[in-house]
Amino acid sequence: MNAKHGLTLIFIVIVFTACTQDPIVKEYPKAFDVTLDNSQGPDRVDEVITLDAADIKVKHSEFNPLAFVVLDGNKELASQVNDVDSDHEADQIVFVCDLKANQIKNITIRYSAEGTNLHEYPVRTQAEISHKVGGKFVNRVYEGGAFQNVEYLEVPPEHNDHSWFIRYEGPGWESDKVGYRFYLDWRNATDIFGKRTHEMVLQDVGLDGFDSYHEMSDWGMDILKVGDSFGIGTWGMWAAGKAHRVAETDQVVCTITVNGPVQSKIRTNYDGWNVSETKYNLVSTLTINAGSRLTRNELEINGTPENLCTGIVKLDSTEVIKSDSQDGKWQYFSTWGRQSLNNDNLGMAIFYKQSDLISLAEDNLNHLIILKPADGKVSYYFAAAWEKEPNGITTKKQFINYLDDTIQRLDVPIGIIRN
Repeated sequence: MNAKHGLTLIFIVIVFTACTQDPIVKEYPKAFDVTLDNSQGPDRVDEVITLDAADIKVKHSEFNPLAFVVLDGNKELASQVNDVDSDHEADQIVFVCDLKANQIKNITIRYSAEGTNLHEYPVRTQAEISHKVGGKFVNRVYEGGAFQNVEYLEVPPEHNDHSWFIRYEGPGWESDKVGYRFYLDWRNATDIFGKRTHEMVLQDVGLDGFDSYHEMSDWGMDILKVGDSFGIGTWGMWAAGKAHRVAETDQVVCTITVNGPVQSKIRTNYDGWNVSETKYNLVSTLTINAGSRLTRNELEINGTPENLCTGIVKLDSTEVIKSDSQDGKWQYFSTWGRQSLNNDNLGMAIFYKQSDLISLAEDNLNHLIILKPADGKVSYYFAAAWEKEPNGITTKKQFINYLDDTIQRLDVPIGIIRN
């Protein structure tokens, strides 16, 4: 190639690149960069990054969280805007990206100072609560009516377990990896929906009003026998030598605060939770991200209780697996074995901060992790890994690798520099 032809080729490439970027620049004329620092961390796929909208506006006063796009070079990244406190104001922008180990990456956020213009992306998470309308309670069983999705539900006093009022008996949340639900009644325990697909499925589960989801279907099934146990990751308190679920309350209100393509959240307010003749107000906020099996549970409680606890159901023919090292900030407690309702391999895990741990304990039904709230707050993660997931974890070794990789990622969060 001679010099003249080489210059022509360079010119064509530059013009072509400018043309391919031009529509985004016209659509979102303003821009700033965010630097993501993974210089101390492992490879990360589907890392969810959260930016506070108010913090962004400190440096970029015209930033409009209702009209923006996130770019990794020329690649548009899936993103969403969150109103986490339900005040109809945009509080956060959230996006998903991949980072290599020891990588520092610049991400560009382009925006329009006015208007509403948010792109749609493949849905990889969802949260929902669906209850019947148009019927009535008869002896605490809801008769007639049809299911309707809502964003907010104050649980009626007539509701009980097996009232057939709430579809699959409580709120559900899922990623493209796994689904969960908890019983929005006196049981208040968390269950697992094993998925054989990356697609969203909960919108179709339990529409018949019965528990057909306990049988294997194309999408998967309910895979955990919870009974009177903590299931997986259920929240409660250890008191008077016993683990108490959130059973007796004055009022329960459940809200779908975020329902987006890359992140979804459920907030539940328990007023007047009675434990050993003491009442507390407790708030649980559950978060699930695209590409993740993890659910984060953030708990906030009034007063000064000695502890809050969580746990995993004790089942036969399973093995307990704990963190090998106590050096990291995050630890795990898990079980592995043929413990699904379909007699498949299933791993269940709790991830907790070492600094929050009071003790590991157990009762007849549960393995328990007892945690110390700081200023009334404590958080932890739980996760389920079913061997029938697409490209699922099928061996104990693979499960341990997943657990170790997860605490490594939790120990070294992504550094965020707003330029």
